[in-house]
Amino acid sequence: MSNKTQNQKIIFGLKVRQLRTEQNLSFAQLAKQSGVSISYLNEIEKGKKYPRTDKIELLAKALNVDVQHLTSTVLTKKLAPVGVLLQSNFLNELPLDLFGIELSKITEIIANAPIRVGAFISTLVEISRSYALLDAHFFSGAMRAYQEMRYNYFEEIEKKVDDFSKKNKLPSEGGIDEAALIYILQKRYRYTIIEDGMKDYPELENIRSVFIPKEKKFLLNKNLNPIERTFQFAKELGFIILKLKQRANTSTLFRADSFDFVLNHYKAFYFAASVIIPREALLKDLSSFFKKEKWDAEALLQIKEKYNASPEIFYHRLTSLLPEFFGLQKLFSLRTIHDTEKNIFDLDKELHLNHKHHPHGNGLLEHYCRRWLSTSLLNDMNEMQQVGKYVGTFVGIQRSKYYGTEDEYLVFTLARPAYPQPHLNTSVTIGILIDEEMKEKISFLDDPTINKKIVNKTCERCPIEDCAERVTPAIEIEKKEKRKAIQNALKNLTGES
Repeated sequence: MSNKTQNQKIIFGLKVRQLRTEQNLSFAQLAKQSGVSISYLNEIEKGKKYPRTDKIELLAKALNVDVQHLTSTVLTKKLAPVGVLLQSNFLNELPLDLFGIELSKITEIIANAPIRVGAFISTLVEISRSYALLDAHFFSGAMRAYQEMRYNYFEEIEKKVDDFSKKNKLPSEGGIDEAALIYILQKRYRYTIIEDGMKDYPELENIRSVFIPKEKKFLLNKNLNPIERTFQFAKELGFIILKLKQRANTSTLFRADSFDFVLNHYKAFYFAASVIIPREALLKDLSSFFKKEKWDAEALLQIKEKYNASPEIFYHRLTSLLPEFFGLQKLFSLRTIHDTEKNIFDLDKELHLNHKHHPHGNGLLEHYCRRWLSTSLLNDMNEMQQVGKYVGTFVGIQRSKYYGTEDEYLVFTLARPAYPQPHLNTSVTIGILIDEEMKEKISFLDDPTINKKIVNKTCERCPIEDCAERVTPAIEIEKKEKRKAIQNALKNLTGES
């Protein structure tokens, strides 16, 4: 019976367990009555084994049921939530292997409390449906957790990049020319590159690139700047060099059929960022930068521009290398999008290393604290755009102390206009928790020119009074105070302590 699926093994094991416990039979008693060993019964109930026909007949007789009842995949009312769970394919979609978790362990948990666990996971599934959390969101969350577990550093990809760069004689100090990557794609891998590939498809005006596998055609959006173009070529090479077969053929991952889609796109992204910003060169530049006694915004900008990298790529490399080589593991990274037409801020990407830090996204559609540098710098940029001033890349720094805690972060933010959508601006932020280890690594931490701010999460949940940056009342605080007043009144009325 080795050809049985994992779900069939789980269902059979759960039914055996339910019947055994309902009849108050111990493992030893059922083993004696059926002639099946205790260890084998244990494996069956954990969903690890599916017995042969003769063993099934012995178990059915010992449990006072017929064979058809025992082997049927129809579950009783008690086990119905588990059936819903298994039919949803929820367990099979979890990338358990990446986290070192065996499916049999999850099965064991379900076997120990099938109704409670099944109901709990079914509730999670229902919540996800209620909040329109698509598979892509779930997989992206799993990918983010995997990055955080690895401190966003992947030595195996770094080595592939080193080999690729040496083989193709790419500059070790950065400043890669897109022409070198175009040459590799065209000559070595027989790609045809279409410079204005979206001109006949107005629906694709915001897509950066599209790959047509059968013809090996690579279509580019004509509105991309040289930095964006270079990244698209490097990412495509990432798919090739890392032999990533499961992938979308667009620069943006609109849907994910499995976790492998999300993982492979991230690996290609990581490869591209590492090609554009070589590890050893950036480590040397950062060491010199952190030794400065005074904060130097221009110096940070020059490091980024040296590599012809976007702020997103630059900050991605920082989150990869700072924990691994500088010991700065307590950090977060955010990307914030500002729709200047609607004046809406959206925190669309985040990463938290070591633990969940204070500024993080939520699904409540609330107003993020405008005191954070990630939003205030975007406001400054928009004001300059409104009066017709040219805006390139903004860079800023802030010491942000989170309201009501002792946690303080040194925050670096880069902001720029988004491409190819003209009404969007974007900022990327890294915040490093200020502790004794961090103080030893960054010499300009106490530079008096660095602005200090008390910050919070959202206006709706912030009790800070007389806040000049507030954009909406603290309605959640008001609700909390009302609930507290009601509870106090009820205690006084009923005499409860």
